[in-house]
Amino acid sequence: MNTAYPPKLKQFTLLFILSAMVYAIGFNSKWVEYVYTQGLYPVTSVVQRFISSLVPFALGDFLYLLLILYVIRSLYLFYKKLVQKQIKRSDLLNITLQVLSFFLILYLVFKLLWGLNYSRRPIAMQLGISNEKYTTPQLVSLGEYFIGRLNSLQYVKKQAYTISQLQERAKLAYDGMQQKNTFFTYKKPAVKSVLNSWVITKIGIEGYYSPLSGEANVNMRLPLTSLPFVTCHEIAHQLGVAREDEANLVGYLVAGNSNDPYFQYSALYEVFKNILFEIRLKSQDDYDRLYSTINAVTINDLKADRDFWRKYNSNMFAYMDVAFDRFLKLNNQSKGTDSYQDIVLWLYNIHKKELNK
Repeated sequence: MNTAYPPKLKQFTLLFILSAMVYAIGFNSKWVEYVYTQGLYPVTSVVQRFISSLVPFALGDFLYLLLILYVIRSLYLFYKKLVQKQIKRSDLLNITLQVLSFFLILYLVFKLLWGLNYSRRPIAMQLGISNEKYTTPQLVSLGEYFIGRLNSLQYVKKQAYTISQLQERAKLAYDGMQQKNTFFTYKKPAVKSVLNSWVITKIGIEGYYSPLSGEANVNMRLPLTSLPFVTCHEIAHQLGVAREDEANLVGYLVAGNSNDPYFQYSALYEVFKNILFEIRLKSQDDYDRLYSTINAVTINDLKADRDFWRKYNSNMFAYMDVAFDRFLKLNNQSKGTDSYQDIVLWLYNIHKKELNK
């Protein structure tokens, strides 16, 4: 047996040390925020978006496809050599190290291109939004406030935007928010429609950020009411907002303050669903009462939303129903639980002054 160091050991060791260093850096949120999120990432992300904007299709989806094909080809070649007994026992360690190195490279690429943003300082804190908890009556008041705003926008005409129109209008909305806070600065937009919306919808995905290309990918198969908000949500990921609830917060603030009335409606509608869920969890009676005051247009949108996802993702809905049922049983009650969705918590604190009036 060959007692020399395996050829791949040095590479694996170096990658492992680098990965450990990047992992350790993630525990220092201040360092991540000021050195990575506000230093390195704005440069690399703009370069990525500039390159991606040069092609009309979702470059990230294409790169993922190439990566999948590479993995399939590697597995095939390994299987072929295994069948033909061309692999010796002495080769197995090198092959194992090569596989581990491949995963470490993926980890480093993900973390350095975008993933370290998960360790940044909380977005709500940066925007000066409190985490003060609400009572059930305050939550109900929040629901009434949103219903009032939705009812005032019920006559806004639905807009069948193209992906380029969504990008243009979302960029204008971000530019408007930038005048109030530089946090919302958005340069070199790159918003693309997903390559295979049918598959993405079957999985249950509305949109996603591609770390390899820096693109915001939007599922254009979604109902029209969702598209403006989802676009602003995915752009938030481009700006280094990694967590989903925080991207919802940024998406709401941007779309909700847009000059486009339908962007406003989309923002209110999407987060209102979270408020409705929370009210139903805490007080079924208040939920029933509030639901009866929602305008017919929004009610139809809610029904269309439900029918859309049942059509494409009935298994996901069945899973969600089971999970919800178990959650209630774990709490030993069907209402009055202490559930606090972060987005609802932030919405309450954002609009607390209006509710008090």
